[in-house]
Amino acid sequence: QVQLVESGGGLVQAGGSLRLSCAASGSIFIINAMGWYRQAPGKQRELVAAINRGGRTNYADSVKGRFTISRDNAKNTVYLQMDSLKPEDTARYYCNAAIQGPRDLGLYWGQGTQVTVSS
Repeated sequence: QVQLVESGGGLVQAGGSLRLSCAASGSIFIINAMGWYRQAPGKQRELVAAINRGGRTNYADSVKGRFTISRDNAKNTVYLQMDSLKPEDTARYYCNAAIQGPRDLGLYWGQGTQVTVSS
């Protein structure tokens, strides 16, 4: 059983910052790629940023230069530092991880954390 638990969302004014965290727990041998997705009302879920175990990162064009993804492999945790936030960043943010367990490789999602940016 694997769980991903996000934290750090909230309400912030435009131009402000938030830091999201996502901790994985349970039957974990190794965590491969980890990422953050977001979904705004009426829109499809989209990739925000991803990071592989070696630290290689990938960002959506809309967040490049403003968001930074990082991870702590010892803590099974991924972070998303969000700076210069815009109202269009308002969405529910979900953590995602590809995790090798005792028997198989699975793709797991957290429950999401709400980020609201006011203008």
